[in-house]
Amino acid sequence: MNIERKDLLLYAVTDRNFLHGISLEDAVEQAILGGATCIQLREKAVDEGELINRAKKLIEVCHRYNVPFIINDDYEAALKCGADGVHVGIEDAPVAEIRRIAGKNFIIGATAKTIEQARLAESSGADYLGVGAVFPSPTKKNALRITPELLKEICGSVSIPAVAIGGITAENVKAIAGCGQSGIAVVSALFGAEDVRAAAEKLTEASKAAL
Repeated sequence: MNIERKDLLLYAVTDRNFLHGISLEDAVEQAILGGATCIQLREKAVDEGELINRAKKLIEVCHRYNVPFIINDDYEAALKCGADGVHVGIEDAPVAEIRRIAGKNFIIGATAKTIEQARLAESSGADYLGVGAVFPSPTKKNALRITPELLKEICGSVSIPAVAIGGITAENVKAIAGCGQSGIAVVSALFGAEDVRAAAEKLTEASKAAL
């Protein structure tokens, strides 16, 4: 397994639009110091060259603390910049194709909203799943909602770990307690906080309590 369950306890997904006057590098470091166990760089509005430049700065921070660094969607950029892996959505490149190109040691995460999608991702070579949105999400307002019951069914249908995502806060995560997730993925609840490190600490404890 390229990523362990413990690496998904607090999976931080970046969004510079939420930052309060600090650089993304500083925000990511504060998140890690507060307990973030994996970092995903999400940049929807830049070209590949700029994505790689931004990624390299974060790789240095993440690897300083032995935290896996994932790029959203673009597996080619992830391979070029030396990222540990990629996370792909249902509409992105197939997991099997990425695994064939990237090799066995590259981390591949895949979004799953149904049991069928989860099982296909696992059989195609995915290392972990992202399942959601479990709550209304400020970053993906039209995202399909996943009930706690379906989250539990999806997590139980595969042997690879799954991280819950979508509108998760330290306060509402208790609603998915015991659903089988290995952790939570957060965006605004972390990078939108005035004190990123303190938010990460609170989210880490909440994630542990919900396992």
